[in-house]
Amino acid sequence: MRERPVIPRRVVSAMLVLCAVALAVALTWSISDGFVVASMLVGCGLAAVIVLSGALSVTPVNTRSEATERTLRVAANTLSHLRGGLTVDNARAICALLLPETSADGIAITDRSRVLAYEGSIKTRFLPGTANANPTLEVLESGRMETFVSVDEDSQDVRGFSMGNRQEGHAFGIIVPLLVQDRAVGTIKFYYRRDLDIDRTQLAIAEGLGILLSTQLSSYELDRQAELTARAEVKALQAQINPHFLFNTLNTIASFTRTNPTKARDLLREFSTFYRRTLESSEKTLIPLSQELEQTRRYLKIEKARFGEDRIVETEHVEAGCGELGVPSFLVQPIVENAVRHAMRDEGPLHVDVQVATDGDDILIAVADDGLGMDKAVADRLLADATEPRSSRAPSKGSGTGMALRNVAERIERFFGTGSGVEIVSKPGEGTCVTLRLARARRRLVRAAARGNE
Repeated sequence: MRERPVIPRRVVSAMLVLCAVALAVALTWSISDGFVVASMLVGCGLAAVIVLSGALSVTPVNTRSEATERTLRVAANTLSHLRGGLTVDNARAICALLLPETSADGIAITDRSRVLAYEGSIKTRFLPGTANANPTLEVLESGRMETFVSVDEDSQDVRGFSMGNRQEGHAFGIIVPLLVQDRAVGTIKFYYRRDLDIDRTQLAIAEGLGILLSTQLSSYELDRQAELTARAEVKALQAQINPHFLFNTLNTIASFTRTNPTKARDLLREFSTFYRRTLESSEKTLIPLSQELEQTRRYLKIEKARFGEDRIVETEHVEAGCGELGVPSFLVQPIVENAVRHAMRDEGPLHVDVQVATDGDDILIAVADDGLGMDKAVADRLLADATEPRSSRAPSKGSGTGMALRNVAERIERFFGTGSGVEIVSKPGEGTCVTLRLARARRRLVRAAARGNE
């Protein structure tokens, strides 16, 4: 889309004022001389000039409004395509989206090594899949926007050419780096047939689009790093908790192979399923709460085989619909495991009750037991270890209980935001209740249900 020459507003306004004065004089003369038809025509002309003058004063506001709306639309559309990062499909969609929004004759997007996509009418041998040309590599190295003659040629005739030096037969271009944390991860390239087509407006548009895409890529990278961190924390928690559970379970299964082979086989299948689900869920960002609770029941089944069926009694109450909520894996089981490890008395059953309910826009997950419990000082210390920033406290000397709670608290705050957290209520000899508050989680369920009904 070519920009047409625009006459400055001041010139247009001056011309309209002169026309208005001339028409006013003509109107006065025609009325005084009795020329009725001429007076009507001149009057209509004067009215038209007045209307045009009014329109001129209004147009810039409308234009700015349209430009703002257009910019917001472009930003929203590019954001939807960059949620998966800088890929071939995303780059192709963005090139097709941005080309009509500029006066360029072609647009390309590259990563650090190759061209990902190209859209336009200018012929270039640097098509998708080919290695980057030297000018692109220079921009990737410098991290600065540059303009080029023969934009894809290895040898450049001009560096940073001045506008107006027209050179026919070359494809002129602007190359803008796409920066993430001050490192160029790719470029966006704008092709033009003439150097005269690259004016201040096109330079500003190119720079603005580069900043827009860089910001969105940075946001994607932050989300990706948060997801990788969350997965690493899950695996670290598994590495800390699982060894003792692994050996105890294997010893339990071994003891049943002689006394009760059928139960040993059943327990081995449960154990196999338990670990397979654990490994699968650790590779996912979120899993349904129902799947997490199912995994917790498998864990308790294995522990009951070890301690005895009558030593652990579990109950579960889940409010309708809450089981569909996506939660970080390894969320409920570590708390239940803490209850089995630390709350069980030498004799008698341990009752473990898991409840899930809504509280306004939040969802609460409570794990209560009637075991040994703890005094307020111990509970407060555990809660502090779980909720205080890592940098503001000394390394914990506690057991896996503190690490498990801290890991759970950090992950629910990361995924559910401010207002999420852990609460511990305990009394020696009576038991403990650990409550997880998932802030605004009920809203997520409502939105997910609405999308499912569309």
